[in-house]
Amino acid sequence: MPLRPDQRIKLDDTDDKLFYDYPRFVTHVDEGFIQQLTDLYRDRLKPNTRILDMMSSWVSHLPKDISFAHVEGHGLNAEELARNPQLNHYFVQNLNENPQLPLLDQDFDAVLNCVSVQYLQYPEAVFSEIHRILKPGGVAIFSFSNRMFFQKAIQAWREGTEASRVELVKGYFSAVPGFTSPEVIARVSTLPNLLQWMGVTGGDPFYAVIAYRSN
Repeated sequence: MPLRPDQRIKLDDTDDKLFYDYPRFVTHVDEGFIQQLTDLYRDRLKPNTRILDMMSSWVSHLPKDISFAHVEGHGLNAEELARNPQLNHYFVQNLNENPQLPLLDQDFDAVLNCVSVQYLQYPEAVFSEIHRILKPGGVAIFSFSNRMFFQKAIQAWREGTEASRVELVKGYFSAVPGFTSPEVIARVSTLPNLLQWMGVTGGDPFYAVIAYRSN
């Protein structure tokens, strides 16, 4: 089901480019989350393939032991993207103003999005574009935690639970014909297993919703 107009609203409705005009050279999730994401990429991505890192920044969390044919970066801050050593090329575009990607049909083996899906106001259009640029069999991996720039997240995300946010992203995939049934990876803590066994709590929760282009 598409989002209702009120579910797309942000508390700060000023131009997103203004909000991201100043570079933020920080990571927005903890080391446990980042390690799990890199491990997931290592498991699902293949060497010598073409990757789009959508809504990226100065880090991509790709495994350094895998060589890719091309990593295209996209984001809203050119200074951050220019600092990212894993990108071969990048472009700046506000997907809430123009969701159409300046990329060729069926040109990428994977599309990645880390902790940014909550800011998409027209995800149906963006996910249609992801399907268009993916090769048949290509994978899309959307990862997120419970952190966000609250004023820039859409209402459906701000007012949801962690479980409902997972369902929201699954719904984005399901709204576009040609994706496989979304797969979910959910880990409520990113602390190492030993610390969890000892009863230590905390760490950013890790969620990933994954689907493949089936046709």
